Amino acid sequence: MEPTYIAALEIGSSHIRAAVGSLDTEGTLTLLAMEDEYVADAIRYGWIQNVDDVSNRINRLVRKLENYKTISPRKIKAVYVSVGGRSMAAHTTVVERHFDEETEITGRIIAQLKEEARHQGLSDSIVVDVIPKKILIDNRDTPKPIGTFGSDICAEFSVISCRQHGQRNLDRAVNERQALTIKGSFVRQTALADMVLSPDEKSLGCMLVDFGAETVGVAIYKNDTLQYMVTLPIGSRCITRDIMSLNYTEERAEEIKKVIGDAINVDPGFRRNDFDGDAVEINSFIRTRAGEIAINIVEQAKYAALNFSADLPGGIILAGAGAKLRGFTDLLRQQSGAKVRIASAPSSIRISDTRMQTYDMLDVISILNAAAANQPQECTEAPQTTIVSPYGENGTSTDNDNEYADGPGPNPRHIKTNKKPNEVKKKGNSIFKGISDYFATIFDEPEDSPEDENKI
Repeated sequence: MEPTYIAALEIGSSHIRAAVGSLDTEGTLTLLAMEDEYVADAIRYGWIQNVDDVSNRINRLVRKLENYKTISPRKIKAVYVSVGGRSMAAHTTVVERHFDEETEITGRIIAQLKEEARHQGLSDSIVVDVIPKKILIDNRDTPKPIGTFGSDICAEFSVISCRQHGQRNLDRAVNERQALTIKGSFVRQTALADMVLSPDEKSLGCMLVDFGAETVGVAIYKNDTLQYMVTLPIGSRCITRDIMSLNYTEERAEEIKKVIGDAINVDPGFRRNDFDGDAVEINSFIRTRAGEIAINIVEQAKYAALNFSADLPGGIILAGAGAKLRGFTDLLRQQSGAKVRIASAPSSIRISDTRMQTYDMLDVISILNAAAANQPQECTEAPQTTIVSPYGENGTSTDNDNEYADGPGPNPRHIKTNKKPNEVKKKGNSIFKGISDYFATIFDEPEDSPEDENKI
């Protein structure tokens, strides 16, 4: 069977990323191609500001992906997308139901409660997902309610929502401008969590931090359930802009941050030919801003009414390009008192080319992974192959230049003729008949006539 090709598009706070993967009959995901485009002003805080610019960049990304040998000559016709941005957050909603007598709790009842919670979303936002948080049956915490019996249900849901404007611009850039069908959408933070967090971390309790350029996404899990989610309007670009205040361009400030930036040490060791400015002054800016970001991240556990040591023994899992700032992992460990690790793609996802760097692309890979786990649909289209008969559309040959030519089929050569196959046979029979008649005239000549005798 042909593999299923799926494509994903992820619009972050500074980059647009796209990827294509294939699924075999066993459901194993293989990464075939990944590309990204840096976007400076067309996107702010994960929201599309300039639809035309973003649309053109999406078009370039699609063309680049289609040129990969692992995909060509297939064409990308649809994508799965992520939903995120500054307004992305989760709030808790409680829905209750009372029955006159003890009743079996079915999947249909839970679905009805979930739909009721969806309609309790914020008026100026759209609900993108509803996740069960806690369900009490007759005041008993019931992690698996379906199949149980009771007369009172109290269901607590995490309702994830975002601004309507952001979703509308995403549809304009992808569907209307590029004619790419959106097969499905997934919340960036939950898709990333499902891919990089271990079952033990989700069960014991942990915090996932996606440290981007202009936003920091925080998702807290406990008892296998999303307990808290928020998007902070801060990121690594804040550090870059602080460096720019020392009369550097944004490109140079970004380069300096990567070369000598350190979130803990004021005077880091580095080669002097890499930078000839005042490293101490620059790292004073970096340490101040990095410390502010770390404090804001750690405070989210308090807003969720959880404590790192008692409730989140799984610690902090860091993702995003901002997490690569030297010393930031140690800084976050000091601020929280929890263990910190860097996120990575699971080994269950195959990579067609080992030269692909997956860390910076974890967000778009997670969308592919989410699509693969939710009844994936084909996103590409193979060109149609037209088989031309050696006799043409009307049964006549299309090549009269040579008497013989290599052709398709079990016989490597065929006679070139303007006749149909059955007419070739008839013509051959007439040739043999003519030869036979010729020899008959030689050996069976008629007697001489009187007129012939008078001829000299």
